Amino acid sequence: MRKAEVKRETSETEISVTFDPDGSGSVSSDTGIPFLDHMINAMGKHGGFDLDIKAKGDLEIDCHHTMEDIGIVLGLAVRKSAGEKRGIKRFAHTAVPMDEAIAHVTLDFGGRFYLVMKGEFSGRDISSIPPDMFEHFFYSLCSNAGITAHITFEGKNDHHICEAIFKAFGVALGDSVRIVEGKGVPSTKGVL
Repeated sequence: MRKAEVKRETSETEISVTFDPDGSGSVSSDTGIPFLDHMINAMGKHGGFDLDIKAKGDLEIDCHHTMEDIGIVLGLAVRKSAGEKRGIKRFAHTAVPMDEAIAHVTLDFGGRFYLVMKGEFSGRDISSIPPDMFEHFFYSLCSNAGITAHITFEGKNDHHICEAIFKAFGVALGDSVRIVEGKGVPSTKGVL
């Protein structure tokens, strides 16, 4: 069983995340940020993994600390669930359209962190979330999970763009952690 639970408490946030890569897409997200809950639900459902996120943060200031810390704790849970990464597929790529928007996500769950995120939002807040917070969320997630991610997107409607990104990331993440029959550690070095 690869299910992992991680909790983190700071003076700004209290976050708990349970991540099960062998789940069925069952998601519960209670972050205090309704639009982020909507995106996390889409990510887990389409990624096919079970995800439970509970977060309390200093939302009276803004959403920055809460989104950042959710990304950190989710990344740690993803990393923990993979253990030595024996048998995982490791690499994954997907494209997801959402009406006029499209997002492409390519992942390497090889232990090295890097994030490239290319695309433009309108510049307006998306349900009270500054658009740059989405890149910061994925930066926090990927850096703590040890994932290299390339995320590219385009579109006109920011909601559609975000939904395409989160769904594509979920599909790629679920695929990258999938166990491939008869495969050891997916590295010529023998370790990830």
